[in-house]
Amino acid sequence: MNKGRPEAIKAVPVRHPGRWAGAIVVAVLAAMLIHALVTNPQFQWHVVGQYLFDSSILHGLGVTLELTALSMLIGVSGGTVLAIMRLSPNPVLSSTAWFYIWIFRGTPVLVQLLFWNFLGALWGKLSIGVPFGGFLGLSDGGAFWSEDTNKLIPLFVAALLGLGLNEAAYMAEIVRGGIQSVPLGQTEAAHALGMSQSSTMRRIILPQAMRVIIPPTGNETISMLKTTSLVSAISLEELLRAGENIYSRTFQTIPLLVVVSLWYLFLTSILTVVQYYIERHYARGANRILPPTPMQRLRGLFSGRPKPPSAPDVVPGLEGGGHL
Repeated sequence: MNKGRPEAIKAVPVRHPGRWAGAIVVAVLAAMLIHALVTNPQFQWHVVGQYLFDSSILHGLGVTLELTALSMLIGVSGGTVLAIMRLSPNPVLSSTAWFYIWIFRGTPVLVQLLFWNFLGALWGKLSIGVPFGGFLGLSDGGAFWSEDTNKLIPLFVAALLGLGLNEAAYMAEIVRGGIQSVPLGQTEAAHALGMSQSSTMRRIILPQAMRVIIPPTGNETISMLKTTSLVSAISLEELLRAGENIYSRTFQTIPLLVVVSLWYLFLTSILTVVQYYIERHYARGANRILPPTPMQRLRGLFSGRPKPPSAPDVVPGLEGGGHL
């Protein structure tokens, strides 16, 4: 030992036997699960491969994607209008929005789908004309134009109304929460600069609220993709219904359910990646260092370099959303 210099410390890494034991148990269970999936002949994987790209399945997949996109469009646009109405100082607008949200959130979406599908049983024809024309004794009830309800609302429109209007009620609460998360001083400052109420909402409030609105909206989109399977109850041939139609002929129920599940997993995985990048984009307004992308994480893992320091990969205050 050199005089005046302390001996070098021999650091021994802390061992974690419990951690290794847990990892081994999980690995064994995963291997058992994979073995059960591969070796069980009831899954009939050759049938799964046969129907994975069947024309009926692909048509149902297209209907599912179409329903998801249009329903979310109705939900986001309708929810934004309802949220603004709900925050309005006008009691009529506020009460109307509250009543809508109460009705559509308070009843199951399957019940709403059935109501829209059987609307013709309530009103055989829908018309445009003089309000209360029938009560006033006008000919044809004062109608200028009328059409059979079942012609106006076929299966696809009924499904779209059921999903989109229900989603608008949920999006209204999400947008309202986002708007209320913006400090009141932002509105006061905009008014002090002479901006109108609508301009303040469009140019100041909503852009800042997007950081709060985007993560739950992504979750709602993924949820909507799976909720579209409910329209099989009204016989619209989307992805699940296409699988049901095939296995009702071939009696190969499990393989067709596996086909449907694989497509749902594939689509939700894509939406999850898209949601992550959108959240990462809007996180620029709050975090100095953006979280690494999945590719950056993989490159760091295989190169042996430590992960670069980053902010949490979830937008602050939005627990439950944004993980990849």
